Amino acid sequence: MVRSRDQPTPAGAADPETIFFRKKEEKKLFPLLTNPAAPHLLKMAVDENYSMTGLVNQGERNNFVSTWEDNAILKQVLDTHIPDGTEVDSKPIISIVEDILLHATIDAAVNKDTYKASLVPHKVKGESHKSSTDMLLKQLSYIIQVLASVMYRNYLTYVDGHTSAFSLLQMVGNFHWDAKLTLILAAFALNYGSLWLHVHMSSENRAAKQMGILSSIPHMMEHSKVAKPKFDALNKDIHSILELNKCIIQYKELPSTCDRARSKVPIAAYWNVRGIVECVAQIASFTHTEWHETESKKLSFSVHKINDLLEFLKNQLEECHRIKGERKEMEFRNSFNQLYETVHIDNMKILKILLTCRDDTLPLFDGSTKKMVGLEVLRRNYVLLLISRLDMSPDELSLLKKIYYESRFQGSRMDALYNLVWVPIVDPYIDYTHAMHTQFEDMKNSMPWYSVSHPSNIDRVVKKAIRDRWHSRNKPIVVVLDPQGRELSPNALHMMWIWGSTAFPFTMAREEALWRDETWRLELLVDGMDPTILNWVREEKYIFLYGGDDIEWIRKFTSDARAIANAAGIPLEMAYVGKSKKSKSVSKTIDTINEEKLSHCLQNTSLIRFFWTRLESMLFSKIQLKRGDDQDLIMQQIKKLLSYDRHGSWALLCKGSQILTNGHASTMLQTPVDFDVWKEHIPSKGFDLSFKDYHDKLHVVANNCCRIEFQIEVGRIPEDMWCPECHRLMEKYIAFLCCHDQTGLLEP
Repeated sequence: MVRSRDQPTPAGAADPETIFFRKKEEKKLFPLLTNPAAPHLLKMAVDENYSMTGLVNQGERNNFVSTWEDNAILKQVLDTHIPDGTEVDSKPIISIVEDILLHATIDAAVNKDTYKASLVPHKVKGESHKSSTDMLLKQLSYIIQVLASVMYRNYLTYVDGHTSAFSLLQMVGNFHWDAKLTLILAAFALNYGSLWLHVHMSSENRAAKQMGILSSIPHMMEHSKVAKPKFDALNKDIHSILELNKCIIQYKELPSTCDRARSKVPIAAYWNVRGIVECVAQIASFTHTEWHETESKKLSFSVHKINDLLEFLKNQLEECHRIKGERKEMEFRNSFNQLYETVHIDNMKILKILLTCRDDTLPLFDGSTKKMVGLEVLRRNYVLLLISRLDMSPDELSLLKKIYYESRFQGSRMDALYNLVWVPIVDPYIDYTHAMHTQFEDMKNSMPWYSVSHPSNIDRVVKKAIRDRWHSRNKPIVVVLDPQGRELSPNALHMMWIWGSTAFPFTMAREEALWRDETWRLELLVDGMDPTILNWVREEKYIFLYGGDDIEWIRKFTSDARAIANAAGIPLEMAYVGKSKKSKSVSKTIDTINEEKLSHCLQNTSLIRFFWTRLESMLFSKIQLKRGDDQDLIMQQIKKLLSYDRHGSWALLCKGSQILTNGHASTMLQTPVDFDVWKEHIPSKGFDLSFKDYHDKLHVVANNCCRIEFQIEVGRIPEDMWCPECHRLMEKYIAFLCCHDQTGLLEP
């Protein structure tokens, strides 16, 4: 027989089941809630209205939480809450409960991987942690067993769900809210797990089988297929209860600024315990010969309440985490910047903040030995932090290796005090995939220097601080720190590209000194890239350096230039250096130039990219040193070349090392065409000055615009810039570009 659960609610208790009634009934029923003499009338009304209303539909869910009911319940719940300061770490208990509830089922519809991942993660670390967990459970096992007994006894003695929930809350009144729920949930898991342990063992163990018979387990198993939807529904309900428990555990760690959200925790705790109590009744009804629909309705109602509260608390939790995160980031940024204003004994404090967010004794990977090492290897050394994404180009990496080896193994330098560390930056808002990890491992293993052992070692707030302080975006940067952790250069990569190992030890002071000794000469543009061009420089030949991807212009220009050289009787050489973009188009142009023997070329697109990277690095180096004014000759000429590259073809004339002039495609092509106009000056001025004077006149008349572009990802963009042609302040625009070659394929 199915036992009756229709017992009256104790006098004075506001049974929340009354919210099943329609709104028009609320006024009529309110006296019943507050009248201790009418519990039987209340129960009759509840039974009558079950059939009348059923569960409210999805669109009415927001009406579940009525103020007057919650206030009545809340007052009673708060009366049970008398914390005495007892602290309980809920996470290890939840970990065990999770494992029990995950496996204590026949064949649940909830996906086990998703189910488990959604619960509170708690990984047991080491023997010391295991022993502390064992000690905790030993202290709490008695209260868990008592709660389990009371929970089941309340069901057997026909105590209604409301009263049963309060009896359990009173038993754990001295604990904090998270601990109350966790202990009660553990008691439920003890009962539920025991039932399914008998189910699973009954086929193998005779004693378990006989105990199962006494518990009506064979009957439950006979009807398991028919009852599967009920098992699945129960499992989802338990999942909701666990979700709410997890959410409440997280509220314990929130600051006082989240008190508004925390004020809902007591009522959420009540409904979670109420849901657990009704799960017990639902499970017990499975062992009977008939299914009791009343238990299912009660549980469904409680779970609706739980899900509503869960949605609210999750939203509030996200908002609290956002506010907490913003404050943490602000505080960290301020303290992070102050670190560099403070004198330190060594660099350990700063490096620990930058390179590891957890207590990892071996946070670095040594690329030379392929072993994990501690931060001590960097103590009181000069440290270069290579900060980049996982997609650093092979060309950049190859060049860095060359500079690293050259600067490290020159005996006259203090190479023992100089270390390079790769700091991999991964977007914290995207999932870290297996493909990304493979890319990271490949990069890490290809580097001869130190690397952070895993991208997750770099905390999200540290990434933001790096971005803010050093303007790190998508392009690699190299930050230089001295043995005390003081910043010597916010980005030494520019000087590395320009001067290579000569820039060692890569400080801003060294960068300043190198620029003081530098002049506007051809070696500055092509140093170390092409021995043929450097041989021409030593031979004091006339040299045209030119770029662009207009093959018709190139054919015309090289033909006319060669013609005037022959007419003037001068040794002239030409070299093609391509464009900063459109590598596929440039590659085709190189093939045509070589095939038609139009001139010499930088022989591959990697060298051409490096040529333009160095030129851009010169600009950024000057900007970083605040040397971007119009009085700097080198700065003006760099800006001109970068502007010419954006407009199309261009050329630059040199005699040996000396750069004579440069200009746009139109003026540089017109000057050889008008050779007959200015050749008469060659005997008195020489070819170089005659060419320069005539070209510069054309250049003034042409009045070409100057255009310099900065990618957002480079980080440091000047607030203003002076035109290298007219020396006036340039206008600033924002542009969206799509650079693709003639085939329409997007350029990398």
